[in-house]
Amino acid sequence: MLTSNDNDPARGNELSFENTEIAFRHASNSALKRAWWLFKFININFFVKAGPPITNFALKIGLPIKGIIRTTIFKQFCGGETIAQCDETIKNLSEGGVGTILDYSVEGEDEEHVFDETRDEIIRTIERAKGDKAIPLTVFKITGVGRFALLEKLDAKQALTTVEEQEWKKVELRVTMICKKAHDLGIPIMIDAEESWIQNTIDELALAMMGIFNLKRPIVYNTYQLYRHDKLASLQEDHNMAVGLGFVLGAKLVRGAYMEKENKRAAEKGYVSPIQPHKQATDGDYNEALRYCITNIEWVAIVAGTHNEDSCRLLADLLDAHKIDHNHPHVYFSQLLGMSDNLSFNLAHSHYNVAKYVPYGPVEAVLPYLFRRAQENTAIAGQMSRELGLITKETKRRRI
Repeated sequence: MLTSNDNDPARGNELSFENTEIAFRHASNSALKRAWWLFKFININFFVKAGPPITNFALKIGLPIKGIIRTTIFKQFCGGETIAQCDETIKNLSEGGVGTILDYSVEGEDEEHVFDETRDEIIRTIERAKGDKAIPLTVFKITGVGRFALLEKLDAKQALTTVEEQEWKKVELRVTMICKKAHDLGIPIMIDAEESWIQNTIDELALAMMGIFNLKRPIVYNTYQLYRHDKLASLQEDHNMAVGLGFVLGAKLVRGAYMEKENKRAAEKGYVSPIQPHKQATDGDYNEALRYCITNIEWVAIVAGTHNEDSCRLLADLLDAHKIDHNHPHVYFSQLLGMSDNLSFNLAHSHYNVAKYVPYGPVEAVLPYLFRRAQENTAIAGQMSRELGLITKETKRRRI
């Protein structure tokens, strides 16, 4: 297993998340101004809530708004419509020491041929990453290669019809093909978390893939949403299983992405919500998960997906406290493209492993992802104001 290096030259560097010169070095003056106006707009809750239905209606009746979307919110948060169109973003991030996670963000499809096409596209992201240090990780969602309702039925332990059993075998085969390609090319791949009522099935599939492909190094990562009150225990149980079976547990740690939907469904159906009672509980479990993983770094590889400055600093401090290299291959920080550049680029400047999610896909197909990002981040107290404040600070420093 991997060991640490007490002579890490990056250790001891002062880590600051306030250095806007480093944070926005990759951004031109025009890009910085565009980001300022965009975050100013997103900061108005009314537009974030009204935006999706208005935009979808405009597209439906054929209004020419796609160009506006492409040059504003799409340009800020997406790399392009194809892998090739992401090349400029990949290069731009890499020059600042930040890696790219190509994320094919097409959602809501429900046909077998589309699932096969999505599988093939995910495999193309793995092939694009081969031999390119600028793309250290890849990612996909199980609902990109399988029908949501089928996963829901499996999670509820309902019997499948003969046709559904064949359908599920196709899903398993698609996932296996993706993970095998990742293993064969040596490119780690993360399986994103989804709604709680399909997550057990996803967890079981992810762990099965790890048992096959993570015997020598972390290739497959599952995602743990710590805004769920049961996920810290799941992480610990899965680690114990990994040790017992002799594979490295790949764990992407996030707070979560479906809180309003989860609470609403629980209330409607009359069961206890899986979501933590308050943000402090989520923060506590997230940080405890970081401590647990670093303590068990030999058998656990983590991707800390977080825009929380306190959690980023805690993880940096934990690496120093345990005398673990800043660039240890079992530890990555991760943020979304277009956000929290003060975290990503300052961490990279101090030689930590950092990678940004770079979503791509046709503009209209990526809209659900974009709207969810806007809604999630306006729900986080102070997040948009924080982004605006940092961008304003940098524009003043540049005198633009």
